[in-house]
Parts: sequence; C-alpha cells; structure tokens
Amino acid sequence: MSERAKILIVDDEPFNVDYLEQELEDFGYDTISATNGQEALEKVATENPDLILLDVMMPLMDGFTVCRLLKEHEDTRLIPIVIMTALGSIEDRIKGIEAGADDFLTKPVDDRELRARLQTTLRLKATVDRKLGELRRIKEHFAKFVPEAVKRLVAANPEAPELAKRACDVTVLFLDISGYTRLSERLAPESLNALVERYFSTFLDLIHNAGADINETAGDGFMAIFQDAQHASTAVDTAVALLAATRALNAGDVAQPLSVHMGLNSGTALVGSTRFEGVRGARWTFTASGTVTNLAARLAGIATPGAILIGPETARRLGERYSLQRLGQEQLKNIATPVEIYGLSGHRPSPYHGAEPSACPTDEQ
Repeated sequence: MSERAKILIVDDEPFNVDYLEQELEDFGYDTISATNGQEALEKVATENPDLILLDVMMPLMDGFTVCRLLKEHEDTRLIPIVIMTALGSIEDRIKGIEAGADDFLTKPVDDRELRARLQTTLRLKATVDRKLGELRRIKEHFAKFVPEAVKRLVAANPEAPELAKRACDVTVLFLDISGYTRLSERLAPESLNALVERYFSTFLDLIHNAGADINETAGDGFMAIFQDAQHASTAVDTAVALLAATRALNAGDVAQPLSVHMGLNSGTALVGSTRFEGVRGARWTFTASGTVTNLAARLAGIATPGAILIGPETARRLGERYSLQRLGQEQLKNIATPVEIYGLSGHRPSPYHGAEPSACPTDEQ
C-alpha cells in the first residue's frame, strides 16, 4: 500500500496489545487498539482501519461475533480480519471461517508469520481497492449517459425498475438557439461548441434545479420534461429563468452573444425510458412522446428570438400568474387542427393556485 496502513488490534490483554503495537510499528504500520468487542465496533466506525487483528476470547462480545457483524455490514465487509486464537482447534477455525475471517494466527504469535500474513492480506486489500476504484470510475462515466429519471427509477426498485412508458400529465419545453445555422457558418466548430457548452451548462443546471428531466441535447437545443404537481407553472418559471440566464451570459465576456426561443405545451404524453443498442454499447433516453410533445416542438420552431410560445392547455393552467398575449390560431405542421397560440408577455407576482392533474398516476390510481 502506498500509505502507512492502519491496523486495529482487538485484545483484552494489555501485554498482548503492547507487544503487537511495538511489532507493527517496527514493520511500518500505524496502530489503534480496542479491549473488547463493543469497543472494536466503535473504533471501526470512527477510524476506518485497513486491517483488524482480532482476538477470540474477550468480554462483552467475542471475536467471532465481532467478525460476523462486520462482515454482514456493507460498509465494513471488505476490511480484512485476521483472527488470533490460542485455542488452535479445528472447531474454532471453522467458526472463524463461518464468521467471515480472512486469515488466522495462533498465539503466541510468531513475528515472522505475523509480518508475512499482514503483508499478504494488505496486498490483497490494495488490489481489491484498486479494482473497486476502477469500477466506480467506469460506473460514474457511464452514468453520464443515463438520464436522471432512469437513475431514480432504478434506485427506487433496483431488482425490477419500472422503465416502461406510461401515460403521464406533463409539460414539455423545447429550447432552440436562434440563428444557429448562421452561427455555424461564421464560427469555427470548436469555437461554436465551446460557446454553446457555456450557455447550455447554465441552462441544464436550471432545468435540473427545477426537478425536470432532459430528454436530449442537440447542437442547437434540447427538450425538457416537467412532471411535478404544478408542472405548467414550473416549466414557465424555468423558461423565464432561461431567458434571464441568457441575458446575463450575453452581458459577460462572450465572443458572440446568443439568443434563444422556446415552445411549451401541457397534457398527457407517453413518458418513459428507451434503451438503444449500438455497436459501442447501450444508450438510454428519457422521453415524452405524442401530440403534446409534437405541439411544443412546433411552437419552438415558429418562435422568434427571445420569445416563449405557449400552447392552449398550458395557458389554461397558468391562471392569473402570467400575462399572456393571445396570438391567434395557426395551422402547424403535422398538427391536424389549427392551434391557439399564446405569447408570454409578463410575469405577475401573485401565487399560483391553479389545479393540475397528478403528474404521473401510480398503480393504485
């Protein structure tokens, strides 16, 4: 191990503890000690030792019980435990194995055997720790490609997460960068990517802070799904915050200020996760599909720079909180009937009291 290993000595005989402390410090290890089983459990919780030298015959709690309790707990089961016993019988070794002991030493302890067993056990622990660290880094890397909503479903029910699409009441927000094609013609790809990432990093933080889920980010926009109890007002609040963030970023040190436009719509959509299998592995998306989503996308498509266009169902749910401008009916692409469109022209400070349906029904509903 690269750092000095910390070894917990558990023995009720002061002479044994003194001897082991001197030997281990000569070997280059740091030591802590406990005189009974209960104290040992407390020291493990506070000191996080790299290895435990554990006597069997102790007051309050014997070594076999201590070993079993530590090996049953997820946070401590990987700490190596070397049981020390003066009994030396096969029955005691069987008890130690059943309790989860990693190795054994027979008293009186030979210093050469002690050193050899500690070195071997600590090398194995270092290997396990390194492998676990690699797995953790891999997990964290691939977690970036799994939407937060999918992570929540798996965390809530890891054995059989409910990942199928369900009919849920949502508000969908589409945001696009205005004039993206012209920007891509004027700026080098790396400059454009850096510019978009700067703005989108702030945008995505606002979306996550609102409790919404990002479906997909493209070069010039993204889709967000809002499902909280007042998702229509939450989505519009977030849209206003996105415009404010854009103005703040434009006022800073940027080579090319950006403008964005948005479309929002509410209603029932099929919401859930989709897993795509490719030659380089699997990728998850979390999406809402159906007419509600299509209309939100069409509204974003016809919005002018800096505008927030709102569908009729979202407008109905907002009540008196916002000042909306009725823009008339429009026949939108792939929408069967003309749609009444509203523009957001002002925010009123009065609290929202409108009633919205439950975002996503439970199995009992």
